[in-house]
Amino acid sequence: MAAIRDLCLIVAGDPGQLTGGYVYDARIAAALGARGWRVEVVGLAGRFPDPDARAQDALETTLAAQPDGRRVVIDGLAMGGLPDVIEAHALRLDLTVLVHHPLADETGLDEATRVRLFDSEARALAAVARVISTSAFTARRLRDFGIAAAQVVEPGVEPASLASSALDLEDDQRSQRLLCVATVTPRKGHDLLVEALAGLDGTRWRCDCIGGLDRDPDHAEWVAASIAAHGLRDRFRLLGEREPHALDAAYRDADLFVLPSHYEGYGMVVTEALARGLPVITTTGGALRFTLPEGAGLAVPPGDVDALREALRRWLEDAGLRRELRRGAMAARAQQADWQAAGDAFAAALGDPSQ
Repeated sequence: MAAIRDLCLIVAGDPGQLTGGYVYDARIAAALGARGWRVEVVGLAGRFPDPDARAQDALETTLAAQPDGRRVVIDGLAMGGLPDVIEAHALRLDLTVLVHHPLADETGLDEATRVRLFDSEARALAAVARVISTSAFTARRLRDFGIAAAQVVEPGVEPASLASSALDLEDDQRSQRLLCVATVTPRKGHDLLVEALAGLDGTRWRCDCIGGLDRDPDHAEWVAASIAAHGLRDRFRLLGEREPHALDAAYRDADLFVLPSHYEGYGMVVTEALARGLPVITTTGGALRFTLPEGAGLAVPPGDVDALREALRRWLEDAGLRRELRRGAMAARAQQADWQAAGDAFAAALGDPSQ
């Protein structure tokens, strides 16, 4: 077998994408590198997670190029739809799959697609040597796929400076600056956020949404049309992706972080917001009910516009609540683990004997 500290990490598309799963992969690769691992990162061409011929060829070519016994970690987005390719190389390579959330759990799938992705991913998962998930919630969900013992490596947090609002306990008068960081897809719930905010006093808030607009262009256009229909263009902005320095500035200028997702396998942006001392309003969808610490924000049922609007109304109108949740966010910040700790846990899950 190849050296224990050598691996190939395979992801779907450009490894430099700034969404949660890709950031997780990049941070883990960097943390392993700091431990002395040699990590080769390969981004696959083609369409994922419902792969086209180009995607199949890319994964086949990449795996065929690996020497016998090499340790390979494949992001679940890149393999769930290609069980034939995984099975063809499973005995020759030491394959690990990293699952952020099952493909079949994506919001908006028709039943036939959901069943097909479930069956495909279950086959692929059954073929590999080990499975790592990013949350205990996802590990439990993988039991439905026949994986009884997925190892859990939760994300770390990059140290970050406090938002300017984090220690502001006397903000009774000023308008509140809301921030949402999420790719604009049906699962992330931007449409619900538009509806919720449309029913509130527009003089008390503005909302900036940072995240890619090209993953599901039709949905992004629909959300933009809803913003316009409600007359919110001046206060609710879809800004697209931003470079890290611009994203940091957005966190620094925010008062509240909002993530109205229907489902998350972890919800890294929640912990990133807490790292800045920002309280969070989110949902209980998927792992989010466990990601947001008690007292650091408010959580509502996924898909419930009325509950989301009420949580936002409470934040906007109750200065005492804002003070309480800011203190809770600061307490949660003090308990966060860094990415090197996550990298150490990932190395242990891969069988690093030094752990």
